[in-house]
Amino acid sequence: MHERMSPLQKIITWIPPLLDGARITILLTLLAVSAGLILSLFLALGEMSKNPILNRCCQGYVFFFRGTPLLMQLYFIYYGLPEITPLLTINNRFIAAFIAFGLNSAAYCAEIIRAAIQSIDKGQFEASRALGMSYAQTMRLVIVPQSIRRLIPPVGNEFIMVLKDASLVSIIALSDITKVTRSISSSTASALVYIPAMVLYLIITAVFTLVFHKLEKKYSVYE
Repeated sequence: MHERMSPLQKIITWIPPLLDGARITILLTLLAVSAGLILSLFLALGEMSKNPILNRCCQGYVFFFRGTPLLMQLYFIYYGLPEITPLLTINNRFIAAFIAFGLNSAAYCAEIIRAAIQSIDKGQFEASRALGMSYAQTMRLVIVPQSIRRLIPPVGNEFIMVLKDASLVSIIALSDITKVTRSISSSTASALVYIPAMVLYLIITAVFTLVFHKLEKKYSVYE
């Protein structure tokens, strides 16, 4: 049946499953980067901590997840953890991907946040302490709020990178855009499906790039 269809008709029939895959890709990216940002704040503060144990642990975390391929991390979390103990088995592919991408994103976002915090003038920190604020109050009320404005451009870049790296989840058979594309290509013996798949990636990337550009223009200190 597919052989008698024109290329345009084939592409039209492929759009619904590709959109389902896009939903998985977008949801995974949003959740992973959001979780990564939350965890990265604590990692960044830990890296700047004067506590040597906390400092070393946070630096070790960042070094490990930035220094090893995301693909291997995903493989290990989904396939390797169950071999250590069955209690660590993660049967849900989406959750396994979310954990891997969230942990990885946290390492990169930690460096972004640390750089943003350290870019704030030290005089503001000293002035806050002179007013009687504790270290925690200074970070929470003065330093971190100002740092957020500086985070928009690099976090936007990290989001787009995770969005494209999400194609790696196809190795654990999670039905994202890439997995759906490969399945259609295999079942129809046609490589034409890669055209709408790439266009879909471009559209999603363009939309989120525009969103971050608007946020950057409105809130960022870099103008």
